[in-house]
Amino acid sequence: MVDSPETGSVLVSRFEEGHDKGPDRVALMVNGRSFTYAELRSRAMRLAERVLRTTPAPRRLGLLVPPGENLYVGLLAVLYTGAALVPLNTDSPRSRVQAMADAAEVCALVAEDTDVTSSWPGRRPPVVPVGTGEEEERKGLPTLPASSAGSIAYILFTSGSTGRPKGVPISRENIDFYLETVRNRYSFTPDDVFSQTFTITFDLALFDLFAAWQAGARVVPVPPGAYLDLPGFLETHGVTVWFSTPSTIPLVRRGGGLGHGSLPTLRWSLFCGEALPLKDALDWRNAAVNSTVENLYGPTELTVSCSVHRWSEEGPPDSYVNGVVPIGRIHDGHDHVLIDEDSRPVPDEGELCVSGPQMFAGYLDPSDDEGRFLRHEGRRWYRTGDRVRRLAEGGLAYLGRTDHQVQIRGARIEPAEIECALRDLPGVEEAVTIALGRRLLSFYTGRPRPESELRAGLGLVLPAYMMPSGIGHIDGFPLNANGKVDRARLGEIAEERRL
Repeated sequence: MVDSPETGSVLVSRFEEGHDKGPDRVALMVNGRSFTYAELRSRAMRLAERVLRTTPAPRRLGLLVPPGENLYVGLLAVLYTGAALVPLNTDSPRSRVQAMADAAEVCALVAEDTDVTSSWPGRRPPVVPVGTGEEEERKGLPTLPASSAGSIAYILFTSGSTGRPKGVPISRENIDFYLETVRNRYSFTPDDVFSQTFTITFDLALFDLFAAWQAGARVVPVPPGAYLDLPGFLETHGVTVWFSTPSTIPLVRRGGGLGHGSLPTLRWSLFCGEALPLKDALDWRNAAVNSTVENLYGPTELTVSCSVHRWSEEGPPDSYVNGVVPIGRIHDGHDHVLIDEDSRPVPDEGELCVSGPQMFAGYLDPSDDEGRFLRHEGRRWYRTGDRVRRLAEGGLAYLGRTDHQVQIRGARIEPAEIECALRDLPGVEEAVTIALGRRLLSFYTGRPRPESELRAGLGLVLPAYMMPSGIGHIDGFPLNANGKVDRARLGEIAEERRL
C-alpha cells in the first residue's frame, strides 16, 4: 500500500499525512458533496490500479478532467501510480492539448471522455476513464508497486515566446522543499478549511490542495458564481484560508462583498499570481478583520512561490512602490541577485535572479533555456524577467517585467504566442498584443476582417484565458525612436478607439 514518498510520490505522502490525522475527516467538499480522506484515497487508489493495468510503470501521465470530484480523484490516482503528473486543460483547443501531451511524452491520459484522442493525428496515448465500476467498489484496496518514474513530480506549461507553450518539469525535491517551507511558516490545522480557486494547470492549485491535505484540513473549490456573494459562501463552508489572485478582489467588491467585517471566518488571506494593489489589500483587510494578509510571489520555474510579504497597514510608505504591495523576502535556503541589462550584478534595482532548492533544472525543450539562466559566482540562477527594488527593511518591491510578458488574472502570458496565432489567420500580416491594465489587446495589419471571424480562428488554437479583450485593425504600427513598435502609443490608440 502506498504510504511514503518512496512508494508513491512526494505529493502522495502529503495526502497520506492528512489521512493519518483522521481518515473519517472531510478532505474535499465539491458541488455540495463531501468526501472523507478514506473515501478519496480509496477511489484514487482503485483508479491508480486500473491505470497501471493499462500502462505498467508509467513515467508521465496526462490528466484531462473538467472541474468536479473526478478531477481530484484523477489527480491523486496519477500520483499514486508514481508517475509524473501532467495536468491539461479541458477548455483548451484539442490541438493545444495534444501539443502539450506530445511535448511531455505522456504514456496515457486519465480523462472522463474516452474519445478525447479520437481526432488526434499521429500518436494517440491510451485513455483511462475516471469512473469506477461496481466490481471495483467491492474489492479491497490494492497494493501499488514502488515508483520508478524518476525525479519529476509534475510538468506544467507556460505561454511561450516562440509561439508554443514551454514545458516546466518540477522535481520531487523542488515541491518537497516548498511544502516544508509552507508547513513551517503557517499554523494550518485539521480544523482549517481551504478555498480552492485555481485551475489544476496553474501551480498555485498545489498550495490549495497539498498545504491543506498535509495538515489534515478540508478543501472547498470555489465555483464562479460564489464571487457574487463571497461572504455567504465562506460562512456556509467555514472557510478559514483564502488563496487567490488579486484580480478576485475587484470582483468581490463589485458584488458588494467587502463591507467591514464581512469575511470574519478567514484567518489567512493569501494572494499570488500578479501584483497586489495597496487599495485592494486595504479593502480586503477591512472585510477580513480576523485575517493575516500575505502577498506571495514566484514564477512556475521556482515552484509555486519563492517569496512572501506579510502585509501591514503600518508598513513603511516607501515600500508601496507604484501603489502595490511588496513581494517581500526570498524563502530561506535560497539566494538572489539583481542584475542590469548587461547581466551585471547591481545593488539596489534590477532583474531578479534566484537560485536554490526550488529552482527547476530546465525546460522540457532545452532550446527554451536560452537566455533564462545566469551564471554567477560559479552557480546557475533563474532569471525571472521581473524587475525589483530592494527596500530598507530587507524585502523586495515589484516594479514590472523586463520583457513584454504579462500576467492576466494570474496566468503568465507571452503576447508573442497570441501574435503568432493571429499571424497564422488568413489575411493577417503582422500582429502585436499589449496589456492595458488587466486586459489583453491585439492589433494587426493586412486585410480588415470582422472581429468575430478572428476570434473564431483564435479559439481553435488558444485557451479562453489568452483571448484578447479587443482586436483592432491598423494600417501600420507606430515606431519609437529605436525603430521598435511603440507599444505605449498602441495603448493610447486603444484608449482613443475604446477598444
